[in-house]
This record gives sequence, C-alpha cells and structure tokens, in this order.
Amino acid sequence: MQDLDPLAGISVFVTAARSDNFTQAADRLGLTKSTVGKSIARLEQRLGVKLFHRTTRLTRLTADGEAYLSACTLALEEITAAQAALSSSNQVLSGRVHIDMPVAFGRRVVLPTLVEIARPHSGLQLSLTFTDATSDLLQEDVDIAIRFGSLKDTSHLVARRLAKQPRVICASPGYLRDHGEPKTLSELSAHRCVVGALRGPPMVWYVRDQGIERRITPPSTHQISDGEAMVDAVTQGLGLAQLPISMVREHVGDGRLRLVLHEYAGSHIDIHAIWPKRAHLSPRVRYIVDGLMACAAQGRFD
Repeated sequence: MQDLDPLAGISVFVTAARSDNFTQAADRLGLTKSTVGKSIARLEQRLGVKLFHRTTRLTRLTADGEAYLSACTLALEEITAAQAALSSSNQVLSGRVHIDMPVAFGRRVVLPTLVEIARPHSGLQLSLTFTDATSDLLQEDVDIAIRFGSLKDTSHLVARRLAKQPRVICASPGYLRDHGEPKTLSELSAHRCVVGALRGPPMVWYVRDQGIERRITPPSTHQISDGEAMVDAVTQGLGLAQLPISMVREHVGDGRLRLVLHEYAGSHIDIHAIWPKRAHLSPRVRYIVDGLMACAAQGRFD
C-alpha cells in the first residue's frame, strides 16, 4: 500500500543527501544501510523521480534531488521554528537580533525600550543600526526595522503599526525673532527651511488645509539626510522644519523650539515595525516584536 504520509522518509532523505553514502547516513541515523536504501527507494517511487546517482562508494543528488532537498530543508526549518515558538514561553532566549531604526527616534525612544526588553535575557544579543534612508524597507540581514511613513512594496514583509504621531512645523525663537513667524503657507516662500535629502527624511511637508491633507514643497534652503542633525540645525536657528512630535517634544517643552503654522497642523505619520514574512519567527525575534507591540500599546512610541 502506498505510504500516504507526505513526511515519510524525509529525515532519512535529508541525512542521506548530506552524507557521502548510505552507510554513513545509516550510522548517523542509527539504522541499517538496507533500511536507509529501502526508505529512499519508497520515497523515489512515491515521487516518481530519481533522487540519487548511486555508485559503490558515493551517492550524489540528481537535479530533482537537489530541488527536493532545498524544499525539505526549508520545511524542516519551519517545523523546528514552530516547535520552538510553541515551547518558548519560559525558555532562556539567546542569539543575535539585528534591528534597524531611524537615527533620532531610534536613539531617543526605541533604544531605551529595547534595553528594557532585552534585560531579562542575558544571552540575547542586539545589533542596532541607525539610518534615516528609506529606499530599502528591509535589508537582507535585518530581522526587524522601524520605519516612519507609508510603506511600499510590502508583499514580502509583515508590518505592525507602533504609533501614529502628529507632524509639527517648528523653529527656534531666535530664528523667528530675526525672520518673523509665518502665518500662512504662502509666506513660507520668504523663509529658510530645513528639509530632508534624497536618501533621508522627506523633502516635502504634509499639512492640513481646510481639513484636507496636502503635500507641499517648502523652500529647500538646507537639505540634511539625518533626522538628529535636522533637529540640531533647527534648534540652532538654521530655519523652519517639519518633524514628528517625538523628535522635538523636549525642545518645545523647554523653549528651545516653538511650534508655528498651527492652523495647518493635524497631519500624522505612521510608525511601523516590519520584518520578513515567514511562517514562524524565531523565538528571540518574536520576543522582541511582542515587546515592541506591548510598549506601543502603552503609548511609549507616541
């Protein structure tokens, strides 16, 4: 009777494919060479293809065998990850997690949160990178990325919103004293503005004009590719800038910056955590994601 179990013989096949011959595979599995050979033969019969080129001393995969090994390896990794996830609630987590985030928001808001999340697991290792570039949502070696703004090309990604922040337009008191405070959008043309760069924060501003969100292009007097540097430049009087409130909240609170154009405020920006789309996350990545979502629910990223 044909074996209807689709996983029958898979572990034997994978071990044999990674061994020089069936004898070596049998030793690794604790089986006889005959048992390994019969298992492979049944698998080949069920699939209707030849998986191995056999000689007296060596076995080599056929082209079909190579393709099947790749599929089986991926399936076994997913099964292992699923089992680990189900049993990870009380396990000691270890290993490295690479998290990429915007410069200013990452340093001021996300970093303290990640330190708190990682502290209970001494074996957990963080690789943290900071960039304001938005061209690549997620590089190959990044496990989790924090991104501002709308997301594009997310077919291979999972995204969870952490917060929705208002954008504000601000300037230093010294700049406003020297250049005056704009009251309308049309007056921006007479002002110096600090905007992002091609591979950095946006070069456009988003405002609400009579209840409708508009995208405007202010004078790009100064272009800066780093959000942290933008905050410093505006604080030192270089011009007007539009930034998420979390990046300037302290500066507004202590008087180093003032909010302007209140009538046109109200546009918000989303902050997402994103990661590669997989059937199962590793326990350590899942732990970080769950921690970020829990902190988001507490309003830590607002």
